Amino acid sequence: MEKIKVGIVNYLNTRPLIYGIEQSPVVNDIELTGDYPANVARMLLEGKIDMGLVPVAVIPRLKEYHINTDYCIGCDGPVASVCLFSEVPVESIETVLLDYQSRTSVALAKILLRDHWKIQPRLVDTRSDFRDDIKGTTAGVVIGDRALEQRKKSTYIYDLGEAWKQMTGLPFVFAAWVSNKQLPAEFIAAFNEANQAGVNHIPSVVATTPYPTFDLHAYYTRYIDYQLDQSKRKALELFLSKLTEPSLEMVAPQHK
Repeated sequence: MEKIKVGIVNYLNTRPLIYGIEQSPVVNDIELTGDYPANVARMLLEGKIDMGLVPVAVIPRLKEYHINTDYCIGCDGPVASVCLFSEVPVESIETVLLDYQSRTSVALAKILLRDHWKIQPRLVDTRSDFRDDIKGTTAGVVIGDRALEQRKKSTYIYDLGEAWKQMTGLPFVFAAWVSNKQLPAEFIAAFNEANQAGVNHIPSVVATTPYPTFDLHAYYTRYIDYQLDQSKRKALELFLSKLTEPSLEMVAPQHK
């Protein structure tokens, strides 16, 4: 049987899922490729992988899509690793640098800037590491492991998961297992069990992942919420509906 090509994000928040997959027989049925979120999404769009843990903002761009498993990268309140960082309060921000690594987090930031914080800063796309440029009235949306590092540097930290919860009363889904075709039900069931096994063994994941910058046990149990339940599906529908609003596409030329 031909192996199923699967894309995974190389962030700390996926370690429990990867741990479960690597400990499961399902690992023999897949070809696993790791990258940052936007690139995994691109691979799925281009048909280079069959399924990926992709930023959910890519879903409307797929000709065919299937959301698989009961697991995701989500939160129900603060997420810790997707934040707007600044040296000044949000109402004083004039420019926001947008992280090139995830479309979902950038789209969420645009929604929150407009509808939650109700400000209209200049928005700038980036193509490389921009964290040194977060200074003065220039803020930045930083995601993933780099966001956990940035928490130790920035004066003001606005958690996007927390802000979404305040605005909507709902949790949020950053990434889900999405395929561009129908995959065998037996495979999805086995893959789902592998995800579950990883989430059920957080202490083992933490033990194999030294990371002094942030408490990973807290990150995996208090900040990241892996269950793709009905409330998260409802939140996902709301988020996707907001993506069609034209004002979200207004950004300045690319930075660097």
